[in-house]
Amino acid sequence: MPLIDVCFSPELLHLYNLSGKVAVVVDVLRATSSMVTAFAHGIEKIIPVSTLNDCLTQKQAGYLTAAERDGRKAEGFDLGNSPFSYMEESIKGKTLIMTTTNGTHAIRLSAAADKVLAGAFLNVGKVAEFLEAEGKDVLVVCAGWKGNFNLEDTLFAGALAERLKDSFTAANDATLAAQHLYRLAQSDMNGFLANSSHVQRLKNFDITEDVAFCLREDVYEVVPVLAGDSLVPLVSLPVE
Repeated sequence: MPLIDVCFSPELLHLYNLSGKVAVVVDVLRATSSMVTAFAHGIEKIIPVSTLNDCLTQKQAGYLTAAERDGRKAEGFDLGNSPFSYMEESIKGKTLIMTTTNGTHAIRLSAAADKVLAGAFLNVGKVAEFLEAEGKDVLVVCAGWKGNFNLEDTLFAGALAERLKDSFTAANDATLAAQHLYRLAQSDMNGFLANSSHVQRLKNFDITEDVAFCLREDVYEVVPVLAGDSLVPLVSLPVE
C-alpha cells in the first residue's frame, strides 16, 4: 500500500524526498480554507506568492490581490485571508494573486512533488478520494506558524490519515500521532483547539466565525492543484 507521511513544518521539508509523491499542503486557519472556498465560488486561478512585494507587483498589473500577515489583512490589497471574503459574486472568473504568512510559502516550497494539492477540512473528503485514485505516496505539509508546529494543521493530517486508513499505510510515528490527535478532537474540534495559539490569536482579532467555518468537514467538493505557478481546480487539468 502507498504511504502517508506528515511534515509538521515547512522548515522540515528538506528532510523529505518529494519526488514521486503527492504533497497536500494545509493551512487550516486560514489560507488553504480560503483557497478552497474561492474555487468553490468560481475563482478561476490563484497564484500563490511568498512576499508582499511579489503580490504588490501583480496588483499594479491589474490582478485581484489578497495579502495577510500575522492574521490581519495587509494594507493596500483587495482581500485578506477570511474564507467569507471569497464567497462574493465579484470573484467569479478572476485570477487572484495571494500571499499569506504561512500557507502560500508552504505551497511554493512543496513544488518539487509530483502533484501539490491544497487541503482543508472543507474539502478533506474529496482530497482523500483523489489520493486513493492516484495511488502514490502522500506527504501532508503542515504550514504551521512561522516555522513552528501548530495543532490545527496536524489535526487535518490526522483527519486525512483516518479517511485513508484502509488504503494507505502510516509512514511513521508522525502520521500515527496526527491520527491519534484527530480521534481525540473530532467530536469537539472547536473545544479541542480553543486554547491553541492561532485560535487565540484570531480571537484577539474577533475572528471566531472564521475558525468555526474552517473546522467544518466536507463542505466543498473542489480540490485545488498546482499547475505551473498557479492553483487551479482539479477538474480543469488536462487528462494525462
